[in-house]
Amino acid sequence: MNIMLDTHILLWWLDDPAKLTDDACGLISSGSNNVYISSAVIWEIVLKKSLGKLEIPPELDTIIQENRFQYLPVAPQHAFALEKLPNIHRDPFDRILIAQALHEKFTFITRDAHILRYDIETVAG
Repeated sequence: MNIMLDTHILLWWLDDPAKLTDDACGLISSGSNNVYISSAVIWEIVLKKSLGKLEIPPELDTIIQENRFQYLPVAPQHAFALEKLPNIHRDPFDRILIAQALHEKFTFITRDAHILRYDIETVAG
């Protein structure tokens, strides 16, 4: 199974996995699943860090790789898919994540109630 992590899910996994549901933990830790981190997630994390809203370890890239997570770049197809999304969610980071998950047919792990309203395969994080 191919899964994508929302920003808060990645941060909880790295900092306090007990915040996650058993289903989410099982999917993330299963060696048989491919876990993807969008470059938009990294962008959001770095932006929030630069604004003083978030602390992250300087070796975040190494930690992500040690967890066997794969990066998913934002491709033009993902950006074009944005115009097909209903305006349920206004956050641009979340909208590109939704578009990526839809385009790639990935299961998206999130707790964001707005995202759960989209026609997308999700697992509650």
